[in-house]
Amino acid sequence: MTWPQAVFYCGVLVAAMFLIGLVVATFLEFRKIKLDTKREEDMRQLIRRYEQLAEGTLDAQQRAAADVAELRSRTTAIEQLLRTVE
Repeated sequence: MTWPQAVFYCGVLVAAMFLIGLVVATFLEFRKIKLDTKREEDMRQLIRRYEQLAEGTLDAQQRAAADVAELRSRTTAIEQLLRTVE
């Protein structure tokens, strides 16, 4: 093997290692982007679920407040009726 051949083979080896490193780096970057996208979508879904639960809770609280107000008015009416009977 002559010096020019050895230099050529070393150059080819370095180029091949560089290309392999580039392919691995690109693959890892695409995988990272994919995982970030999945994480963002999961977060959006979690936020949507939280908003739905918050709306449902608000509706339930409003219904409970209306029921309590109705019970108070009925209690007041019953108290007035009992006072008139005494």
